[in-house]
Amino acid sequence: MNSKRTLLKALAAAAMATVALGSAHAADITGAGATFPFPIYAKWAEMYKAQTGTGLNYQSIGSSGGLRQIRAKTVAFGASDAPVSGADLDKDGMVQFPAIIGGTVPVFNLEGFAPGSVRISGPVLAEMFLGKITAWNDPKIAALNPGKTFPNTPVTVVHRADGSGTTFNFTDYLSTVSKDWADTVGKGAAVKWPASTSVGGRGNEGVAANVSRTRGAIGYVEYAYAKKNNIPHMALQNADGQFVQPDDKTFAAAAAGVDWFSVPGMGVSMVNAKGKDSWPISTASFILMYKEPADKAQSAEVLKFFDWAFKNGKAAAVELDYVPMPDAVTEQIRSKVWSQVKR
Repeated sequence: MNSKRTLLKALAAAAMATVALGSAHAADITGAGATFPFPIYAKWAEMYKAQTGTGLNYQSIGSSGGLRQIRAKTVAFGASDAPVSGADLDKDGMVQFPAIIGGTVPVFNLEGFAPGSVRISGPVLAEMFLGKITAWNDPKIAALNPGKTFPNTPVTVVHRADGSGTTFNFTDYLSTVSKDWADTVGKGAAVKWPASTSVGGRGNEGVAANVSRTRGAIGYVEYAYAKKNNIPHMALQNADGQFVQPDDKTFAAAAAGVDWFSVPGMGVSMVNAKGKDSWPISTASFILMYKEPADKAQSAEVLKFFDWAFKNGKAAAVELDYVPMPDAVTEQIRSKVWSQVKR
């Protein structure tokens, strides 16, 4: 665990160095979007730069920002955790493919409770974010955690203030496990948060920071950010009724049965996947590119980068508790998706 934390802390500095190098060389790759995969993209960029001399200037600005930038054609690729529909891809003349798999985790700030020590179910989690459970000593939380005594501390909900694929996946999950949430809030990259205590934060970084400094807070972040900031996560009850912990193995279990090409644009939802070991809020992060890019040389460099990452970046991904795309899937991405991009 300590080595992973050290690596995560080093990534921010590495990424900043990569961005600085990227701004100094016109041939370097430009991309923008999801904060969810930023830690692994930063690590891959550091490794790729060392081997090839080509840098990556990736702006971690959230999925909605990434979609705006690729549609404005100011970057060679956009990144989003919320997949774009097949119809919208066709309309925009773009392709989409998953680059990495990870997991969103509920995190909290409650004195005396270690990471993974608090168990929660999907419906009770939804009630907390709906503002219907207002204190940590609520009987529904206690019933899921026999033998533990919770304080009478108010629940403060922390959510993303920017358009976010992480929010899309979190609210997709809550809509799946709670009819009340589905009927009153629904899913989306930005939603109206109903709890009176709701507080926003920009990016996974902003949510992590707000949860860290607010006693009684509950939020949701990509798992790497929970580890990076040493914020306790919850054990979450999955579709098979098991309470599971987030890591690369439970994310991989959720992805095991996915038929990626069953949905146009490969935008398959993995939330609440069946399987006793499956993490319930597992997700992929997607890359978007134009079929006929204005700068074909830049697009070619993007595909070279992800081809290298698929072949050489698996160990780094696992080290950060992401799940690399399986070889069988990346071969299909090359033949069915990348073949549509003019180079």
